[in-house]
Amino acid sequence: MEFLVEFEINPPEGIPESEVVDREEAETAAAGTLVEEGHLIRVWMLTAPDGESRILGLYRADNRAQLDRLIAALPLYEWMRVTVMPLEPHPNDPGASPRIEPVSRDLAMSDQLPDPRLTRVYRLDVTLGQPLDLGETSQGRRRIVPWRGGAFTGPELSGEVIPGASADWQIVLPDGTALADIRYTLQTDGGELLYGRSRGVRHGSAEILARLARGEDVDPSEYTFRTATEIETASPELDWLNKGVFISVGARQPGGVTYETYLVG
Repeated sequence: MEFLVEFEINPPEGIPESEVVDREEAETAAAGTLVEEGHLIRVWMLTAPDGESRILGLYRADNRAQLDRLIAALPLYEWMRVTVMPLEPHPNDPGASPRIEPVSRDLAMSDQLPDPRLTRVYRLDVTLGQPLDLGETSQGRRRIVPWRGGAFTGPELSGEVIPGASADWQIVLPDGTALADIRYTLQTDGGELLYGRSRGVRHGSAEILARLARGEDVDPSEYTFRTATEIETASPELDWLNKGVFISVGARQPGGVTYETYLVG
């Protein structure tokens, strides 16, 4: 959903100029993060009839509740008067794709499909334990890599890994490619429990995979580490996680691994 948001910012009297400057700089950084996450699309200055300047922002969010959380997290929020106007498509929108009479049913369906977008949910940094190598099983070379601990942070979620309830039951192919089957449990700072399961692949050249196997620090751009992730929770406030489709980008470091998890919108 898209929203047009009007901001009027009025710092209270007596606030030191240095605090105003610090908050404005923090606001600029926060806006940059919203742009990266695909929530902030455009920003304009508006001169109202009363001569006062206001800010107009075009935002994108899954729903009004998510938008409210994003705005409430802004550094200048407590000094703001905010007006939110939900936007709906108009048939005469000149920016919309022209209506084309389909020549087949397949083309008609493709014309209606929206472009996917990614929203970062959290970054997960994990400390790994000593792998248990089962050897060659009927499925391939099986390794179980326990998670000793870790933490995750994101725009709306943060917390820690629960050790003993998280590991990667991976298969390593003869060429060094690792097929990940990761099952992990997280606890948010608010006490909610999340169960995640990621299936994916880590592959690259023989030289790069050999360096990873030796525990060397390899730039993530030199290999591919991607997973499809499912998240479960019993928390009513986080029920949107149960309905989401997620992908993760991974990076292996000596003694640990990092995942950036994104919601596909």
